[in-house]
Amino acid sequence: MEKKREIIAGRIREARKMAGLSQSQVATILGVQRPAVSEIEAGNRKVTAEEVAQLAEIFDVEANWLLGEGEDKVDLHDTKLQLAARELKKLKKDDLDRLLTLLASIRE
Repeated sequence: MEKKREIIAGRIREARKMAGLSQSQVATILGVQRPAVSEIEAGNRKVTAEEVAQLAEIFDVEANWLLGEGEDKVDLHDTKLQLAARELKKLKKDDLDRLLTLLASIRE
């Protein structure tokens, strides 16, 4: 079970980085404190099914992939993921935080 948690933690961390998001930004979307995201990525905190679904949507990856299924790496050549990351990097921090808050409210 420990190995499975390490895989999930690593995939969440990888997907977050590929999406160009900080732990704080992901925490804002999930409605948790930043240390919770850090603990998830370190494999020290279990992730709920709801959080897996939200993370998959945020990072535009399959939930099954986050849970250890399929290929080991995010497809770096996925044009949608590349475009999203490039556009997010162009935003100022305050604008990105507002966007993330808006996205979180749309999901609800």
